[in-house]
Amino acid sequence: MFTHHDYFRRELAEALAPVIEKTFNTTFPAEKVYELFGFTPSKEAGDLAFPLFLVAKEAKTNPAMAAKTLHEAISTLPEFVLSAKPMGPYLNFFFDYKLIANKLVPEILSGQTFDQKLTENTPKTMIEYSQPNTHKELHVGHMRNLCLGDALIRLHRYSGFDIVASTFPGDVGTHVAKCLWYLKYHYKGEVPTTRKGAWLGSMYSTAHNKLEQERGTPAEEQNREQLTMILKQLEQKSGEFYELWKTTREWSIELMNEVYKWAGVHFDVWYWESEVDTASVKLAREYYEKGLFIEDKGCIGVDLESYKLGFCMLLKTDGNGLYATKDIELARRKFQDYHIEKNIYVVDKRQEHHFKQVFKVLELMGFENAKKCYHLQYDFVELPDGAMSSRKGNIVPLQDLIENMVKMIKEQYLNRYVAEWTTDQIEETAQIVAKGAIKYGMTRIDPSKKIVFDMKDWLKLDGESGPYIQYAYARINSMVNKLGSPISSEIEVKAPQEKELVAQMMNFHHVIQQATEQYKPSVLTGYLYDLARAYNSFYAECPVGSAPEPTRSSRLMLSRATADILKQGLSLLGIEAPSRM
Repeated sequence: MFTHHDYFRRELAEALAPVIEKTFNTTFPAEKVYELFGFTPSKEAGDLAFPLFLVAKEAKTNPAMAAKTLHEAISTLPEFVLSAKPMGPYLNFFFDYKLIANKLVPEILSGQTFDQKLTENTPKTMIEYSQPNTHKELHVGHMRNLCLGDALIRLHRYSGFDIVASTFPGDVGTHVAKCLWYLKYHYKGEVPTTRKGAWLGSMYSTAHNKLEQERGTPAEEQNREQLTMILKQLEQKSGEFYELWKTTREWSIELMNEVYKWAGVHFDVWYWESEVDTASVKLAREYYEKGLFIEDKGCIGVDLESYKLGFCMLLKTDGNGLYATKDIELARRKFQDYHIEKNIYVVDKRQEHHFKQVFKVLELMGFENAKKCYHLQYDFVELPDGAMSSRKGNIVPLQDLIENMVKMIKEQYLNRYVAEWTTDQIEETAQIVAKGAIKYGMTRIDPSKKIVFDMKDWLKLDGESGPYIQYAYARINSMVNKLGSPISSEIEVKAPQEKELVAQMMNFHHVIQQATEQYKPSVLTGYLYDLARAYNSFYAECPVGSAPEPTRSSRLMLSRATADILKQGLSLLGIEAPSRM
């Protein structure tokens, strides 16, 4: 799907492929050569490595011998390749970074680099993410899903995919009934005039704890009857609790929209559990009548024991559906409504078994797109002292987190500019840095690994954090604005720090490809951190403003190109690059 967008790798691959085919009497197209290129362990070992394992296997020789044979067979190489050297099972190439820089840097500065088409023949894909529940408070844990999903949307769209962004909030179920139950029967205070959505979340936690405390008491039976009655009214869409649900649901939606606006997130489609509830039950009954679904102890579902997936319950004894029931109907709607060719669910790892069951049931139903559904798992966000739980109330509310972060950013970094900046400028920059800290922190870790949230750690300017990279960009931006336009257009690459900077910039689209294909924005965050560090080393060892011409102009252009890539890379994580900081 990805085209060979790296000009230098492509040219080298096209030069090597015919030599490989002639030397080893085997078919080895340039596409395969391109894909096999990898990085060397150090610059002393070269700039790009070509492994000979596959070539050697086809030629029935050992990889180290194949590397030497290929090296001897090469007569010409692209102009930017200084030399090649066999090192064990690899043939390593050393680059002329001056030639590379004089092609690469002008393309970055003109924007041409960022306008390239990176893919072709890509499947139309829906990415579903951020599935918050109404009547619960959004907290820091929700941000991992939101930031991961948003970054994947941005990476895919930048790469050329036709993407539909969707969300599937949970606006019905027991958690809603508990909240409404407490509001109706036990809450005696006033409804706040602001932040009603967050307040609802505290009501839910209070309700859950009260119900737990009254287990085994005379009140338990009455509580159960009241909750059942509430759920029935919601299902029938009538009664005082249904009206209360409609009102309070809007408070939660208002909170969601505030968070999404703050985060710069937009969904092409909102699906709701309440909208698929009735249709999903009808679909389950339809397939029960067809004989695919079975009845077991009054429940209706699918026996998946032969697939080691147990029994997938779709209708409870009271006739109501479950999450699996709704996800089956939702999958059908997604492909029907948007004619997608791939369906990605960004949902935490606790739902692994759930999605395995759902996808298998869809397959048994004859749903031809079942194989095009994919569950992208991620691990949880924890506080330094352990896991969070909305039910227990031990969470960090998102709005509180943002306020505290903005306050800390002002106190630690921005209040020194009170005499130079307006209050609005300080507030705007603090918000940008807070977003950068949260989004970078939530995407920096591989999705398969747990995140431990630490606000102080995420805000530091001397380690791997969003603010560190934002600050690197702001420093470069401030410097290039001060120094003005370069006089010379020739790029010099003499110092090791200059070579490393060009090498990092050269790999931008390779990193984008990896991050997109692997569904890992963490690949991009690591690259941006390495690029920012490479620039800081360059800046420390290679003076810009005080350097004589044409070195001054050369380093100024390298600086501007670095800033452009940092800005573009941050934007693919949904992070704004502040002009000053």
